[in-house]
Order: sequence, then structure tokens, then C-alpha cells
Amino acid sequence: MSLSISESWTDRLPFLEALNRGWRPLPRWAAGCWLAFYALFLFQLARGSGFLPMIDLVFIPIHEGGHLIFGYLGHALMIAGGTILQLAVPLALATWFCFQRQVAGAAFCLFCFFEQFLPTAIYMADARAQELPLLTVGDPEFVEHDWFAMFGSLGVLDHDTQIAAFVRVAGWIGMCSVTAWLAWRGLARAPENR
Repeated sequence: MSLSISESWTDRLPFLEALNRGWRPLPRWAAGCWLAFYALFLFQLARGSGFLPMIDLVFIPIHEGGHLIFGYLGHALMIAGGTILQLAVPLALATWFCFQRQVAGAAFCLFCFFEQFLPTAIYMADARAQELPLLTVGDPEFVEHDWFAMFGSLGVLDHDTQIAAFVRVAGWIGMCSVTAWLAWRGLARAPENR
């Protein structure tokens, strides 16, 4: 089963034609290596320690950069901008790899997208307690907790831990689904080692 974009859409938006092409083959040995990597990553995330979850350190400057970029669009978007960019970067890269029909690249970027739900959930759950140390690229005298501000303005501050739990579960479901998709694409549908 493959995704097929209707001709009426591809006539209006020709760039969608790329999605009608098949995925590039991923050798079974490569799929096996990637699956071992994701199994180790998921194990370390579940255990709460290990070197692979340190990928979150890459997303800290992306998050902080989001505050700066979206800050030009007003205070509310400045506050949300960190999380918006933190999630938009791996999602945009996954989209690019999908258009290139590269299974491993799309899977890695989607995995990173869903993995970023976990630190986001930790930050959300801290909205009322505000016990986490906060980073800023601006004035250290004016540090604002993103999720305290966002949840407070939305009137859901008292539900910070419930929302965080939902986001955490969504992240785990997403990471496991991406891993299962890679297994299906790479093992069930891959050509033999070549």
C-alpha cells in the first residue's frame, strides 16, 4: 500500500508529485542497525539515563532561538516560540526526507520530533511548581516560565500535570509508531542485502 496523491492536487501543487514515487529501498542490514539504535534509545529513555537522550541538548539552542525569532510577533508568540521551533525543526526535516523518499532520514527526524514531547512534558508539568532551572538568551533578570505563562493565559494552569502526562504518552506512542514503521518499511518490504 502506498500513498497516492490525486492528479487534481498534483496539477495545482506540482511539488506533491514526489509523494507518488516509491520510497528508496533501505537494505535490511541498515534497517536492523537503525532498529537496534532505536531500541537502545527507547530503553535509555525509559530508564531515564544514558548518552542517547543527550540529544535534547541539541534542541536547547533551537528552543531558545524560537523565543528570539517569534519575539518579533508579540509576547504570546515569543513565549510559545521556543516550543514551536523545537518541534518545527525536526518535523520540517522529516517532511523534507519524506519528499526525498528516504526512509531512514524521515524516521530519524520523526523520532526526534516525538522524542521532544518528553522534555516538553517535563517543562509543562513544572508550570505551577516552577522548580526547574530556566535558561534564557535575554535579560537574566526577566526570566519567564513558558508553560506557566501559556497555561495561565489559557486558564488551564491547574491541569499542568494532566496535560503533561498526555503529551508524554503521545511522545511515547509516536516514537514507538515511527520505530514500527521503520521495521515495516525496512524489514518487511526491504530488498535482500545488496
